[in-house]
Amino acid sequence: MAGSELTNIKSPRVKAVRRLTKRAFRDRDRSFIAEGPQAVREALALDGVVTQLFATAEAEVRHADIVAAAAAAGVPSQRASGEVMAELAQTVTPQGLLAVCRFVHVPLDDAVTADARLVAVLAHVRDPGNAGTVLRTADAAGADAVVFTDASVDPYNGKCVRASAGSLFHLPVVTGTPVARAVGRLKERGLRVLAADGAGEHTLDDVDLSGPTAWIFGNEAWGLPEEILELADDVVRVPIYGGAESLNLATAAAVCLYASARSQRAGSRSSVPRLP
Repeated sequence: MAGSELTNIKSPRVKAVRRLTKRAFRDRDRSFIAEGPQAVREALALDGVVTQLFATAEAEVRHADIVAAAAAAGVPSQRASGEVMAELAQTVTPQGLLAVCRFVHVPLDDAVTADARLVAVLAHVRDPGNAGTVLRTADAAGADAVVFTDASVDPYNGKCVRASAGSLFHLPVVTGTPVARAVGRLKERGLRVLAADGAGEHTLDDVDLSGPTAWIFGNEAWGLPEEILELADDVVRVPIYGGAESLNLATAAAVCLYASARSQRAGSRSSVPRLP
């Protein structure tokens, strides 16, 4: 690691990183914080994304492979004391490794291509933990892109980045797009747009999900407003078989995205001749 250990929590360098916890400074610097070995490792896998690495002496030993990868990529690295890491980190128990990263989102037209078959759209989603979990789930389900509309949480919010568990760096992410424009682009590309809502006329069991599909997920407390429901090709609810009143956003998104992924893969397998 470069130079001596950084120990002053009031140093300009620490303050410059710490201010990235606020959206206004993230937007101004077009940078954000990725915290923990999983996020930092995935960020380093993308060329030119990580601009600074901070690690405690203990983390240098525990995560020597990550420190080496940063050095190989020419990323400026700094050893930090536990006190400095606690000042920079946004978790109660920091893991001793933190990176400053450039924004990674892409334009809507680049994310939703002619080959897209599964896309998640977050409309008016305000909770960063839920948003990050939906992003992680979309990645796991093999989605082609995730769209954060203009009324949704910032995907570079620290809690959202941590909840995504590195998935922020795996698939195209769009930010700040109006819902109507996103839906228009999705339909132009031939995706069927489904709104996930508890008041849906059809259940997940009733709809054919084998074709290219985009799911719109709404606010944690009040769902999707009528004007967004009207943009969708259909409004679909997740069936409740037990006594629960509803599912939370992240769980409902997981059910919907995996239902689409499974149907699409089943359809592609059925079109391939079986070996004798």
